Amino acid sequence: MTFTKIYECHDEGEMSFIKSLLDGNGITFVVENEHFGSLYPGGSIPFNGRNILVPEDDVDRVQILLSRLREAPEENNAS
Repeated sequence: MTFTKIYECHDEGEMSFIKSLLDGNGITFVVENEHFGSLYPGGSIPFNGRNILVPEDDVDRVQILLSRLREAPEENNAS
């Protein structure tokens, strides 16, 4: 199975939210460097990015889910 990077998380909260979204939709994923940030807490260093990877077959589905997240705040402001 080949995995493709679909997202780079910038903090723990964002990573937890994306993981929950994927898990809740039954999508297999891997978080590259998931625990690396705990080695050097506080500052951001160039090689500690936490990348979320999914199987190539699920990339389109995940992109749709992520695009809906980006649209959600605008829809809430329209009300």
